[in-house]
Amino acid sequence: MGTKTVDETKTAEKQEAVEATEPADVNKTEDAIEADAEILENGDDSDDLAELTPDAQEGSSFVGQGAAAVVSAALGLVALTGSWVGTVAAARSEITGQLEMQAASNASVAQQLEAVYGDAWQTTALWGGAFALVALIVGVLTLARPAFGAPGQPQPVWIKSVSWAGVALGVIGLLLAVLKYTDVMLGLPSTS
Repeated sequence: MGTKTVDETKTAEKQEAVEATEPADVNKTEDAIEADAEILENGDDSDDLAELTPDAQEGSSFVGQGAAAVVSAALGLVALTGSWVGTVAAARSEITGQLEMQAASNASVAQQLEAVYGDAWQTTALWGGAFALVALIVGVLTLARPAFGAPGQPQPVWIKSVSWAGVALGVIGLLLAVLKYTDVMLGLPSTS
């Protein structure tokens, strides 16, 4: 009577293991089930949902900051490599210069070079500088955003890193654009 067989012991151990892994709310009473149904029908006025809302808002602000950081870095990269808009504007400037040179038959070689190629080069530099400036501004604003946001919420490291990359690319792009526009870097060849 007081002894258990091996099969009875294994069965009791399996039952204990199943009970230990079952969720606590499996054996809810009818009152608890009715309370859950009422919450589903009427909504919950408890503070549990109110606690989730600030976290959701903070997460969404980090999404915006992350997107701004990526945009800053992408614009900085476009400033360095060139853009479709800059290419089209340079081609338009080149065509305008060619038309001017056809109308003026007695222009010197230096004037022809400046009208056809120099203006196009400067147009490319202006567009590159514009993209670099926007990248720089967006990167700085993204880095400065936590100072005006919720205190105690640090900005994720990856957002800071990408923003700093956008700022660095913007500064480099702006410097190169100024050097190209002023003919310090890769200026027109001398005609004399």
